[in-house]
Amino acid sequence: MAMASTKILEVTHVAPFTATTHFTLPLTSFDTLWFKFPPVQSLFFYSLPKDTTFFLNSLLPKLKHSLSLTLQHFLPLAGKLTWPQHSPKPIALYTPGDIVSISVAESNADFVLLSSNQPFQASKVRPLVSPLHVSETGVSVMALQITVFPNKGFCIGLTTHHGVGDGKSATMFIKSWAYLTKENNPPLLPEKLTPFYDRTVIKDPSGFEMKVLNYWIGNPGSTSSDCRNNPKLFQSESSQSSDLDELYRTIFELSRSDIDKLRRRVTNPNNLHLSSFVLTYAYMFDCFLKATDGDKTKSKVFLDFAVDYRNRLTPPVPENYFGNCVVIKANYDDMREEESTFTVLVEKVSDLVKSVGKEKDLQSETEEVISRIIATSSENCCHVGVAGSPKLELYSIDFGWGRPKKVVFVSIENGAISMAECGDGSGGIEVGLVLKKHQIDLFASIFINGLN
Repeated sequence: MAMASTKILEVTHVAPFTATTHFTLPLTSFDTLWFKFPPVQSLFFYSLPKDTTFFLNSLLPKLKHSLSLTLQHFLPLAGKLTWPQHSPKPIALYTPGDIVSISVAESNADFVLLSSNQPFQASKVRPLVSPLHVSETGVSVMALQITVFPNKGFCIGLTTHHGVGDGKSATMFIKSWAYLTKENNPPLLPEKLTPFYDRTVIKDPSGFEMKVLNYWIGNPGSTSSDCRNNPKLFQSESSQSSDLDELYRTIFELSRSDIDKLRRRVTNPNNLHLSSFVLTYAYMFDCFLKATDGDKTKSKVFLDFAVDYRNRLTPPVPENYFGNCVVIKANYDDMREEESTFTVLVEKVSDLVKSVGKEKDLQSETEEVISRIIATSSENCCHVGVAGSPKLELYSIDFGWGRPKKVVFVSIENGAISMAECGDGSGGIEVGLVLKKHQIDLFASIFINGLN
């Protein structure tokens, strides 16, 4: 059997339609919290049984044109993250003439396998996404790759810088792109897809965003000028494992009845927050601990996840706010050392969820999260975070060729898991993860037996 290969057909550039003025978007403390995190990378697979010629001559021009129309509403995505000498802090800057780079590729990889729930080598999806362009003066905010699988379908690979927007913002962009493609280019976006950029809704009178940025680059007591001169300022921490060929990715599904079973398994349900998220995360974490129990390369395992604070701030931030408005909630107990039964994990996750919105000082919590992450980064620790959310409704993204066959979170190779709604609309949750092959097999056995 021939080795799978991905061939770049062209690298093209798309500019925002009729954008003739500069656009500056300052960073907030929510943005600098995620400044050094790896880029967010995701894949949207669509079935389309046509050949490459149809793809290049019909589908691709339509996607490029609607992308140009979409970017005029999302100018920061066409610009770069930079730090001009006259600016007191980093900014996302669009300058007329800026473009988004799109790699157009053809792949002979197994489209059916890559868009399924079956396990396969994690390295197989890496050629389907493009990196951001990094220089000493800045980094591109977004890169795209569109890959055709002849006679099978295509996928859109989206890479975005986490310092400019969270998952909700990235999803708003691709939903807007799909809307303008499917609706034959209407002049306006609906309100829920029109980005809200007003930074005055995020209050930070003490200038906390600079303190967070200094934490990341290892200069917690530095001034802004010291921070600017750091040559590694625009380099993100890498999430890509050095042994991708040994890692496999797969997706597990929990139906609504499965989640109800888990709810009934909790031995002390009183005063616990037993949402689908809490139960799913606790169960996957439980399976993760058991499947990786023999892996001594990760000495400690922590649970943490991001929480959207848009409707939790006072006053609330609009749902279509573009930028980061998520905070990491973390438990610092080493789960390998705890009596981590399923019920105990439910209790810990429930406590974290119940603490959301009750924090009087997000700044002190953010400082603790960053310092803990930095302190444990050199200890071979594993933070089992969560990428995505069923609330994002990723399977509703229809460009005019139907719903996605599969949504894949590429950037979960650091031990995180992903969550999305089940693509069949049944109300279940699908969870993606990346582990070594024998761990995937053991995880699957534990996962199935635990539900039975």
